Formats: sequence, structure tokens, C-alpha cells
Amino acid sequence: MGIFGKLFGGGKKVSKETVETRGEHMPDLKIPVDEKFTIYFKKNGGKFIYCEDFSEVSEALKNIISENDWQNHVFYSLDPRLEHRFASENISFTDKIQDSNIFFTTCEHLIAHNGSILVCSNQIREKKLDELPSNLIVFATTSQLVDSISEALKVIKEKYQKNIPNNITTLKHFQPSPENKNDFLSYGSASKNVYLLLLEDY
Repeated sequence: MGIFGKLFGGGKKVSKETVETRGEHMPDLKIPVDEKFTIYFKKNGGKFIYCEDFSEVSEALKNIISENDWQNHVFYSLDPRLEHRFASENISFTDKIQDSNIFFTTCEHLIAHNGSILVCSNQIREKKLDELPSNLIVFATTSQLVDSISEALKVIKEKYQKNIPNNITTLKHFQPSPENKNDFLSYGSASKNVYLLLLEDY
């Protein structure tokens, strides 16, 4: 069994042909949340790397840096905890957006039903998506997977209670299309080169 065996263990498998031939208005496939997210995230144009432990995250990050020739680039980051966690990766960080074309971030949730990444002021402060660098590396965990935006918003409300973050938006349309241009939750988004490092934490 390949690297996705653990992630996609159990549940009914859905053929590639079934996914590709379904119309956009047909009901969601009855498949696990993690598999559904992966299908739609890749359809949106994202690059997905599943990691069973942090050593695999480290290796995947090194490969991303190598394949893009980013060895001498600084990473734009707004999260000191993320910078601390990746301090041993020989990465230079900056909080000045003009100094980098790579945004390294966490997220609040991964939304399965459309393959989007939900972020808020905790990750992007008051910036609009189109103000962010064109290259994004998102570090997330499998416990952040939820089925829908409404489920994600409910968790955020419970988690933060009286200090609910603002600027909640979804990063979804890595490749613009006629179907997604009127999605109000992605207002102001721009085409991004997105890598997702997904760490198993269940």
C-alpha cells in the first residue's frame, strides 16, 4: 500500500472516472472527508504532500525548496510559532512582505467539499489574498480537516469564543475559472502556486 494507504484506509474507493464525469451540481460523493478534500484540492490546482511524521514534513519541505530553487530565498511568515517549529530547517524568515515571494503559513481548516484552505486574521492579519506572495506553502494537520465551511466556522466560534478572529476567507481557486469567479468567500483571490504539507496527527 502506498503513502496514502493510511490516509485513505477503509471506506469505499471511488474511481477517477467517476469523479471526473460527475457534473458540478451533482451531490457530493459519499467518500471519506480526507479523500474528498484531496480530490478537490488537486482539482483546484494545489500540490498535496501527505506526511506521517515531522521528519517527512522536513524532507518534503527540502524537496519543495530544491525543485523551485528557493535555497537563497527568505520566507514571508506572520506566525512566530511556525517559525519556531521550523527553526532547524535552515530557512530565513521575514515579516516584510516586499522581501519575499513565498508565504509560509498555517491555516484554520481544510474544507473537504471544495478543496479549499480556510484562513483568517491569525494567519494573514488584515491582508487580502491577492496581496500575498504568489507562492504559498501551507502547513496543516489531518485534525484540521472538516467537511464544510459551516462546520469550520462552528469550530472557530467554539475555539475562540469571545475573541473570534476576523478576515475569515478561503483560499480555493489556485487556477481561476468561469465557475468560481463569483464565489464571494474567495473575493479578491488571485492565482497562487500552493503546496500543502499535511501532517498526520490522529
